[in-house]
Amino acid sequence: MTVTWQMELENARRARSEGNEGRARVCARRAAGAAARDFLTRRGVRMRTASAYDALRMLEQFPGLAPDLKSAASRLTARVTEEFALPFEADLIAEAETLIAGLGKEASTS
Repeated sequence: MTVTWQMELENARRARSEGNEGRARVCARRAAGAAARDFLTRRGVRMRTASAYDALRMLEQFPGLAPDLKSAASRLTARVTEEFALPFEADLIAEAETLIAGLGKEASTS
């Protein structure tokens, strides 16, 4: 079974509702990474790995991508502290939703 960004986003929401914020962050990153991989593949970018992290890092450098989408990709790849918290205030599910919606708009205008 292929895991889609929609499934991962739902997993993120479920994890949050169950009080598992760490799992919610992981699923949000995977959702955004899947959407990033799809976006990059449609533009002819060859992905060396299936890593969501790598796809998001590539998106940060993608020419012509809206700055807010690059920023969302950057926040989604931020490492947590030793206390398993983000080093800044952010909702990674919301960041993933913003990125996915923005990539959809970018895809429809290209």
